[in-house]
Amino acid sequence: MIDRGKHSVLGVNVDVVDYEAAVTRVIDAAADGRPMATSALAAHGVMTGVLDRTHRYRLNHLDLVVPDGQPVRWALNLIHGASLKERVYGPRLMLEVCEKAAQEGLPVYLYGSRQSVLEALSENLRTRFPHLKIAGAKPSFFRRTTVEEKTAVVEAIRESGAAIVFIGLGCPRQEVWAYEYRDPLSMPALAVGAAFDFHAGLLAQAPPLMQRWGLEWLYRLVSEPVRLWKRYVLLNPLYVALLILQATRLARFDPGDAEAPDDEMRYG
Repeated sequence: MIDRGKHSVLGVNVDVVDYEAAVTRVIDAAADGRPMATSALAAHGVMTGVLDRTHRYRLNHLDLVVPDGQPVRWALNLIHGASLKERVYGPRLMLEVCEKAAQEGLPVYLYGSRQSVLEALSENLRTRFPHLKIAGAKPSFFRRTTVEEKTAVVEAIRESGAAIVFIGLGCPRQEVWAYEYRDPLSMPALAVGAAFDFHAGLLAQAPPLMQRWGLEWLYRLVSEPVRLWKRYVLLNPLYVALLILQATRLARFDPGDAEAPDDEMRYG
């Protein structure tokens, strides 16, 4: 098991962990009823923090940020000597947490996406993990929520008996949600993004070879060019350029150079 703490990737703190450590931390927090905001960040997720000091503050105050993308794993290995042999891919992490939660009798809650996605996702998870308890599911509001709506969401999740909540709102909304709902929920909240669509059978994952070589972005770009072209065509080269500056120490990226939010975004 590898769990070597947080290290800066362009000023965003990412945990040097493997699947075993990540799952163990989530399950332990769930069993103890402790809050734990978690996200799986690829290069795009890191860049949302690089370009927004307030969001960088949120990311750096999450309890666990795993290296979802190969370029993030490579950065940890190159700059910090992490020696990670594989990334901690959000969709796989979700399945491993579900498997362990089923074994431990810890109910899960699904928050985000659309009702049709949640129904397909719930059915597929129950088929894969017959003993998994899905305490409830609620689709996204697809807008900022009111204080009253946030309170109602928190109450619904807590009263459902859930011990873990998975968030599928997309980056960066899901990280904002995890940050804001962490303390009111007092349970692990995992931002897993496209995992909802993948495991619902509505979106195909990149072939294993493309994933291994860090080309998942290309597969997704070809699949959804209109929605994703800015994310990958503009941000990927910038990520590489800034990473070279950090690796060669021509620039310093301080995780503490961040600005605390002055109000809640209340994404739903």
